[in-house]
Amino acid sequence: MRAVPWTLLGVLILAQICYPLTSGDVRAGLTVATVLVGVLLSVSHAFLSRGTTAAAALVASAGLGGFAVEAIGVATGFPFGTYDYSGELGPRLLGVPLIIPLAWTWMAWPAWLAAVRVVRGRAARIALAAAGLAAWDLFLDPQMVAEGYWRWHDPVPALPGLPGIPISNYLGWLGFALLLMTALSMTITSKTDKKDTPMYALWLWTYFSSVLAHAVFLDLPASAVWGGVLMGAAVLPLLLKLRT
Repeated sequence: MRAVPWTLLGVLILAQICYPLTSGDVRAGLTVATVLVGVLLSVSHAFLSRGTTAAAALVASAGLGGFAVEAIGVATGFPFGTYDYSGELGPRLLGVPLIIPLAWTWMAWPAWLAAVRVVRGRAARIALAAAGLAAWDLFLDPQMVAEGYWRWHDPVPALPGLPGIPISNYLGWLGFALLLMTALSMTITSKTDKKDTPMYALWLWTYFSSVLAHAVFLDLPASAVWGGVLMGAAVLPLLLKLRT
């Protein structure tokens, strides 16, 4: 069973390598497929490494919680700002593509495990994991907005070089990420495990591949810089920890 996370990680990496080589409906389908593989990777790892309770807590806090906050966001504009989704990401419920909360689930797990490895203390782990997950959106939102998968009605003020996305979006991500990580910290044992290596690899791969893709293949240099600096502040300490 230990081969399962590594196998799924390999499939995920292959799909993400193929992404810049596609366009249109094929790219949208590949986006959905990548998230599905990613959530299967994270949930299966949570189950195999820490049992049913951990997997259920991840799905409940990130999946159901993610859907709830997205549905509120689409309906009211809080906490992210006013936005709506196109129909390219599959079926929607309450205006939210069902694939979106799965993306929260996919990346919340490696963010939490990396924080557990890097720092001690519940508050420090919550803060680092939330910051890392929110900083990932500095790659995600510019990429998805450029593809037309969602749009902001009033995207100001925006970060320099990242037009079309209000700063409120990133603050909303950080706020919900703090709640999500707090919930995880209350239900999952905060200790490292030798089985966590695939999740560390996923976290590092996500960071480095995003910087490369945005800088070279997707023509999004500003998000490569913003994400490279801010997500790097959360991710690179893991690399140093693993090296030592």
